Amino acid sequence: MTDGTGGSPGGGEPEVSDSLRTFGEVFKAFRKRAGLTQEEFAELVPYSVQTVAKIEQGRRFPQPDFVERAEGALDAFGALRGAARHLSRQPGLASWFRQWARLEAEAVTLWTYECRVIPGLLQTEAYARAVTVSVPPVKDDEQVDQQVVARLERQKLFQRRPPITFSFIIEQALIERCTGGPEATRELIDHLLERAGQFNVELQIMPLRQPDHAGFDGPLRLLETPENKWLAYAEGQRGGLLITDPKEVSIMLQRYARLRSQALTPEDSKGLLKRMRGAL
Repeated sequence: MTDGTGGSPGGGEPEVSDSLRTFGEVFKAFRKRAGLTQEEFAELVPYSVQTVAKIEQGRRFPQPDFVERAEGALDAFGALRGAARHLSRQPGLASWFRQWARLEAEAVTLWTYECRVIPGLLQTEAYARAVTVSVPPVKDDEQVDQQVVARLERQKLFQRRPPITFSFIIEQALIERCTGGPEATRELIDHLLERAGQFNVELQIMPLRQPDHAGFDGPLRLLETPENKWLAYAEGQRGGLLITDPKEVSIMLQRYARLRSQALTPEDSKGLLKRMRGAL
């Protein structure tokens, strides 16, 4: 199942957790030991003073390059790297997805291509429940509810201020599959059309017939951080990979750009969705 079988915190900032607080306190102790103010450290890294302050408060997930720069600047002998490895929380969210979910909550741009299942950010409750129940292992009602709620919570990102710029490319086959039955699919299509009407959302459908296809290596996600750095994420059956190397991220950006040119335009995608709904 995609999206780490769950969702991320809603809103513009992550919930404060013990692990984030702990990392913030450790980082703050090393900064003070180095005799640096927040402003001086921010200029040294460089990151914004606001970002440094929020990380110290446990209100912002430290990005991988922040941890590495802080390690070097503060001579932390691996303590910050070690603390960063234990940053996890959020029931209903798979461990491998948690770091991406934290980064996602702060992104200024989010791009998603999906060929297996409707992205969690676009799912309805009925669709999310049908997918959750379908994928082994068998879950009890409490586990299903937990995963569905976690997934739907992520959709608060659509109302975040400042707004995120979203781009989604999804395969037509995902809707044709009729997951959850005709009524759930009608509701899903209505929901997709509603999202596609938002000023900050671009939704494109990849048609069933598209011989020239840049997505043969599977789904991909890209995000732009508040510092305008691009990161990528790839997910498999039971794990995910955060991609930070600029060369690798560049390849993912090239692939997404090609996918955008191969998919239907946003307007044509809306037209197809309306025809599909009428055929149900």
